[in-house]
Amino acid sequence: MLSLHLAYLICAGFAAPTLAQSVFAHVIVGNTYGYTQDDWARDIAIALNASVDGFALNIGYLDTIDPAGFVQAQLDSAYHAANGAGFQLFPSFDYAAQGAWDQNAVIKTITSYSSRPSQFKWEGGPLASTFEGPDSAGDWGYIKSQTNCFFVPDFSSQGAFGAAAKPNVDGLLSWNAWPEGANDMTDGDDQAYIAALNGRPYVMPVSPWFYTNLPQWSKNWLWRGDDLWHHRWQQVAEVQPTFVEILTWNDWGESHYIGPLPPSDSAIPTGAEPYVKSNPHDAWLKDLPHYIAQYRNTTRPDESHVTFWYRLNPSNSGSSGGTTCNTPSYQTPFPPHECVADAVFFTAFVPDNAIATVNVTIGGATQSVTATAPGIFHSSVSFNDIRDGAVSVAVSASDGTEIGPVNGAAITTDCVGGKVNWNVWVGGS
Repeated sequence: MLSLHLAYLICAGFAAPTLAQSVFAHVIVGNTYGYTQDDWARDIAIALNASVDGFALNIGYLDTIDPAGFVQAQLDSAYHAANGAGFQLFPSFDYAAQGAWDQNAVIKTITSYSSRPSQFKWEGGPLASTFEGPDSAGDWGYIKSQTNCFFVPDFSSQGAFGAAAKPNVDGLLSWNAWPEGANDMTDGDDQAYIAALNGRPYVMPVSPWFYTNLPQWSKNWLWRGDDLWHHRWQQVAEVQPTFVEILTWNDWGESHYIGPLPPSDSAIPTGAEPYVKSNPHDAWLKDLPHYIAQYRNTTRPDESHVTFWYRLNPSNSGSSGGTTCNTPSYQTPFPPHECVADAVFFTAFVPDNAIATVNVTIGGATQSVTATAPGIFHSSVSFNDIRDGAVSVAVSASDGTEIGPVNGAAITTDCVGGKVNWNVWVGGS
């Protein structure tokens, strides 16, 4: 059976098909400083290899009127790189970071790229999205009349039913991708969006982590990410949204990036370097072909692997840095250690007929966990009692599959600047 991903590749160089169940990753264009077209081509090739179908390109209004033309140059490079790769792009107009967009600037941006082969289209029109901007929803009647765009904004601040009631909305993206407090994420909000949209497309968000400490923007909190990556993809398979958007490819400052670390440190926001530069996340990309196959009800890849993640500092090994669990702006804050566990989390991707045993060694002490059912196995082991030491993970499956041991970064009580790093380190086979 021809996979959706392969269908895109066959159409490389031509107008790619517009498919339900497409999976996009959200790209902050402002975090691509120093990018060349070759860098865009690299990221697109990596995304395609992970079964990601396209990028939502987040752009702020002030950036587009920058005399240096940074955003215009990056958009041009992205679309040029995507055109020959069978990869899809669409603009996501950020109304929060730099204020509301002028509707004529939106029209100009959409029309500049709507005829490109790599522009994602739905129901005959170029798809356009936003990050917030509900007060400008009325502008989109005129914008749509001039561009024929299909408008799928994120108006999450309004709630599902409030967002769906806004004028000119053809579908909705939710930004509610993280749980509150020590709770695990549920699909309750997704179900509310589906009900509110009443048949219109829903873009379901998936994110692996969240930690930010950027005082210049009054941001210093985390949301529970421990099991989020695996659990959320199981919810995607159950909910069956029209599309999925991964939050994000490259938001270094909020620690929910799945793309490779940037080629230049200048792309990382000032202040985020201590918790980003030694914390790769791109091992999560190898999981996506499996999870996306589940979403599309197609056959998973044959190749087995293990992915694992953990924080490098135990939660009480240094100062919390003033970080709270939950954002104090609209949630009840808690101490961060009450929301996240000192543990190594792992997912073993073994054949559907095999039962996996995962051996996690921390500081020379090995803990073993065996699945209770065959197939993909997700679990964790605590490092509360071990505190620090080298990490390795190995998998043995009942069908004879052997993976690893795979070495990870050491857990340490030696915190940079005396502050716990609440970001996560991700590795895998």
